[in-house]
Amino acid sequence: MADIDYTFGYYPELNPFRLKLAFLNAGLVFPETGTACELGYGQGLCVNIHAAGSLVDWYGTDFNPSQAAFAEEIASKSGANLKLYDESFDDFCSRKDLPDFDYIGLHGIWSWISDENRHVIVDFIRRKLKVGGVLYISYNTMPGWAAFAPIRHLMNLHAEIIGSDGKGILNRVDSAIDFTEKLLATNPLYSTANPQIPERIKNLTEQNRQYLAHEYFNKHWYPMHFSTMAKWLVPAKVQYAVSANFLDHIDMLHMSMEQQAFINQIPDPILRQSVRDFMVNQQFRKDYWVKGARRLTSLEQAEAVRCLNVILTTHRHDINLKVTGAIGEASLNEEVYNPILDALSENTPKQVAQLEQELQLKGIGLAKILSALVLLSGTGHIEMGQDEDSIGRAKKTSEKFNNYLMNKARGSNDIHFLASPVTGGGVHVGRIQQLFLLALIEGGHSPEDWARKAWEALRVQDQKLIRDGKVLESSEENLSELLEQARIFKTKRLPILKTLQVI
Repeated sequence: MADIDYTFGYYPELNPFRLKLAFLNAGLVFPETGTACELGYGQGLCVNIHAAGSLVDWYGTDFNPSQAAFAEEIASKSGANLKLYDESFDDFCSRKDLPDFDYIGLHGIWSWISDENRHVIVDFIRRKLKVGGVLYISYNTMPGWAAFAPIRHLMNLHAEIIGSDGKGILNRVDSAIDFTEKLLATNPLYSTANPQIPERIKNLTEQNRQYLAHEYFNKHWYPMHFSTMAKWLVPAKVQYAVSANFLDHIDMLHMSMEQQAFINQIPDPILRQSVRDFMVNQQFRKDYWVKGARRLTSLEQAEAVRCLNVILTTHRHDINLKVTGAIGEASLNEEVYNPILDALSENTPKQVAQLEQELQLKGIGLAKILSALVLLSGTGHIEMGQDEDSIGRAKKTSEKFNNYLMNKARGSNDIHFLASPVTGGGVHVGRIQQLFLLALIEGGHSPEDWARKAWEALRVQDQKLIRDGKVLESSEENLSELLEQARIFKTKRLPILKTLQVI
């Protein structure tokens, strides 16, 4: 769909530095990434963040020319190592001037393209992914989409037959959803047999219309069984490695003991993953595949884990020792997780070897640390860090990138992420917090200064804050709200952003 722009999302799974922890937890060799490619980069936020925050040479293409123009605009401001194109997959993948890649990523692409384009991509992976290189790919899957697929078909059919091209795709989306709600109100036997459908339709009404247009109203839309995906990738000579969703590594969060015992008896990895999808009713998969999987010895695995740098990215006191999986909520072991979190709460990156030494007297060994790091990464509380030399060299481009986006935040609420040279990835920073950072860079010394500068940017555009569902009308109310947010920001968020060298 090229007639409407995509959203400005950030997807951390596309960060190649993130895969190290997943591969080590699975006992697999991972590649060092020097060249990487993102196919279908959308607005280009991810590829720009990953290029600005690292020394990796990035390449990518997206068919939508306005999205490509925006992505290139950001790239020109940061000076990062990336080359972006607005070519079709066929044209881009046929280029003779592309290097071989250590890493190729596709997020939200595979399920929404034709078989012809899938063949082009598989051939590209076969030719251009290095031996030992990693493919990240996400896609809609079965059986999680089985019940909803007929509704998607119906909405798309309505948009094609009843919807008017002159009214635009977003109006057709609204019209199709309204039609579907009226249909379900008649209590068809379909909704009786699938009682979760009305709630899913209700959730659709609350989502971004541009996202819905790309997700549900594409010409091509094909949720794919894991085994079907594996067959597609056979010519590319890649093997399934591990899930890029770190919480998927913790079986006890998603399956009963009986289910785990059943799955563990299945020797074939393709069948095992397929059965697991039935256990959890999987709807969307995020997977790492590798060209030539190699296992680490236990010694090699331990030594590599000890070399990882770990950074806490959430304020220590905001971390709840509970996690939710497919079978419900679980409480984390306080005797293990509290000491680990306390050791990481000093607002500085720490090597796992140092962490292991500090926790030795508490009886927390390397195996428990690794398991905890996987879970904490899956819940978004920690990230893996780059080496000091890479951080120092990436700082210049990430600083230019962030300054450009923070200045755009004065007039736009589109982008909520900045780049960290410490992690090589993105950090969530909302518009108001970006305005606070901009005020700090420009010499504001206190929360009062930051709140005042943020209000100046909003006031001249006649924009106001909302608190408890109510628009704050007066300058005094808006300043008071901004000051409260700025004080919390100074205490909780700013120290972490400084650790991540976002500023």
